[in-house]
Amino acid sequence: MLVAMVTFGANFAVSRYAVQHGLTAYDLVFLRFGIAGSILLPFFLQRGLRDCAGIGWGRGTALALTSGATVTLLMSLGVTYAPAAHGAALGPGTVTVVGVVYATVLAGRLPPGLTRIGLVLVLAGLLVIAVAGTTASSPDVLLGDGFFFLTGLLWGFYPVLLHRWRVGGMVGAAVCAVLSLVYVPVYFAFLEPRLLQVPLGVVLVQAVYQGVCNSIIALWLWGHGIKHLGAAGTQLFPPMIPVIGALAAVPILGEWPGPLQSLAIAMIVAGLAFSAYGNRLRSLERPSS
Repeated sequence: MLVAMVTFGANFAVSRYAVQHGLTAYDLVFLRFGIAGSILLPFFLQRGLRDCAGIGWGRGTALALTSGATVTLLMSLGVTYAPAAHGAALGPGTVTVVGVVYATVLAGRLPPGLTRIGLVLVLAGLLVIAVAGTTASSPDVLLGDGFFFLTGLLWGFYPVLLHRWRVGGMVGAAVCAVLSLVYVPVYFAFLEPRLLQVPLGVVLVQAVYQGVCNSIIALWLWGHGIKHLGAAGTQLFPPMIPVIGALAAVPILGEWPGPLQSLAIAMIVAGLAFSAYGNRLRSLERPSS
């Protein structure tokens, strides 16, 4: 779980580094799913092409829309305009909001008190980041924050759908990666690839990080952690993502968060922690109730 959190958290800084060194958001999407889709294609075919790896094409398409090329493109556009620390906070923060709302609707009752406090802190942190974006020297920061918000909004429905349809983590990853291969011909036909115009080292690092570490290994480790720690145990880890994202942006990009950004990140981290502990306490109480 720690390795998965570090991978997910540092992704924003690593992706922004790639954009700053000549790659575009479109290049990053290609590197991620062109590689991950090709690697996971045999697994996908083994599970069944006719019924989309056993889950059905309707459900597969929905999963791909919430964690496939569209989400990665939005995130990559976000790091083109806004600091990486914004993405590391906005993404998980929005995912948490979606998750709490879904759990509330599903259970038909309000979440625990700690979770509600956490939700308020997350929403307040998202608002502070929006304010920080409007007061930034570049108006593009607010645009990047908007892309990060949309990323979290879509990605927040991915675990909801996995839970609702009881889809395994690796099956979900394979479906998203393979279905996102439809992006590859579009990329080469219409989007002017820049892979040959940037240093080879930058391309190789992104190929390994995006296509293998992020899309395959981290997702597998995440599922492995859930299997052995249970849902309650794994809920304690996501609050690390904004912290890792903000810390990774300092050595990789030289980006130090400003006062408002630091306040927003702290509020979102605290909110995620409250939500995680609140959900964990409820999970631990269920067997005795």
